[in-house]
Amino acid sequence: MGKELVTATLAAGCFWCVEAVFQQLKGVESAVSGYMGGHMKNPDYKAVCSGNTGHAEVLQIKYDPDLLSFENLLEVFFKTHDPTQLNRQGNDVGTQYRSAIFYHTLEEKLIAEKIIKELDESGAYDSPIVTTLEPAQEFYVAEDYHQNYFNENGDKNPYCTFVVRPKVEKFRKVFKDKLKA
Repeated sequence: MGKELVTATLAAGCFWCVEAVFQQLKGVESAVSGYMGGHMKNPDYKAVCSGNTGHAEVLQIKYDPDLLSFENLLEVFFKTHDPTQLNRQGNDVGTQYRSAIFYHTLEEKLIAEKIIKELDESGAYDSPIVTTLEPAQEFYVAEDYHQNYFNENGDKNPYCTFVVRPKVEKFRKVFKDKLKA
């Protein structure tokens, strides 16, 4: 019998960036890009990018809770994107790029609320956190070409060169003790 993994679903802008960070984190067994939080059945990338489906680009993470806690995941989440930007991350603008935690359990929701409150009260950011807490809904896996995107396209795609790579490099410096071997 295999190890019992826990699922977390996070939205922090373009899923290429989010995936590139979390797939390197010790304890993460899988990181799958997809869509959640909308009203359309079986959305595709073009529909989600229109901003009309209500979905966010998300990363669904399966992790080993013996190696990584939900609190640790959220620490990485909050330090690798700007949770004070409403419906955008950098030049990616629209509700599909919102900062959101799609909680799977009441415990996840309570942990996220506590961390957001502590970060806001500490003055960690110049503006209040606008990350939404939304109950997990049906997860739609993104098209195959979005999976493992940075690893397969990091040297070919200018977005990866100028947006994803600096984020990944910063993550590796800040969280070097939490990286997979």
